[in-house]
Amino acid sequence: MNSNKSDRGEHDLNLKIQDLQLLEHNIQQLLMDKQTQQIELNEVSQALDEVKKSTGDIYKVLSGVMLLADKKTVGSDLEERKKVLELRLKSLDKQENLVGEKMQKLRNEINNSVAQKK
Repeated sequence: MNSNKSDRGEHDLNLKIQDLQLLEHNIQQLLMDKQTQQIELNEVSQALDEVKKSTGDIYKVLSGVMLLADKKTVGSDLEERKKVLELRLKSLDKQENLVGEKMQKLRNEINNSVAQKK
């Protein structure tokens, strides 16, 4: 009977370790997504600043073709894109925090399981 409990405990520990590895992979993916979104946000912010400073014509590239564009339209499109990116970053931050909390909880459970076996 003790052997059966020991096998189950070992199995549970292995499952927790696998879950932790999956969470580590998830957080790495979140961090890469967050970095990509942050780079895009920086680019959009810089473009928006340039549009606001511009006193001449504004051009927009669509499918590899540069077209004359309305300054207000380009500005509002960039503002909207900036808001979307900021929301995505907030969402990614929340996800990162949740996954981090789950990881810490699992680490504690794994450490406790290992400590009990000693």
